Amino acid sequence: MNEIDHATGLARPPQGLMMLAHVIYGLHAFSAVTGLVSAAFVVTAFLTGWPSIIAVVLNYIKRGETYGTWLESHFRWQIRTFWFALQWLALAILLMMTVIGLPLAYAVAVGAGLWVLYRIVAGWLRLVSEKPMPL
Repeated sequence: MNEIDHATGLARPPQGLMMLAHVIYGLHAFSAVTGLVSAAFVVTAFLTGWPSIIAVVLNYIKRGETYGTWLESHFRWQIRTFWFALQWLALAILLMMTVIGLPLAYAVAVGAGLWVLYRIVAGWLRLVSEKPMPL
């Protein structure tokens, strides 16, 4: 039985799962940063890079073990970041299909990239502080 975290009222997750959450944030960050140092956008590097895809697969495989702990919110945060970024990228692609939509598509892609970076940094900082993510 896990001990209860008195700050959150939730069960304290096993140390191994906390380390896995750090690894997953690291994989996502690695994918996103490759978009900063290359010609690719952050959001496209985040969604198509193997590290992020591996991270999402790990999220789905291990999220059942986080139920009832504050770490559950981090796994949900990581999964949602991936899928919402995919939706933003799909919108940008649709906008690119028209000449008029090209500037807006660029703005959506850049905005989504900044949003992805924010989600990775904010989530990782809260994980380091051992705090759950807000709903």
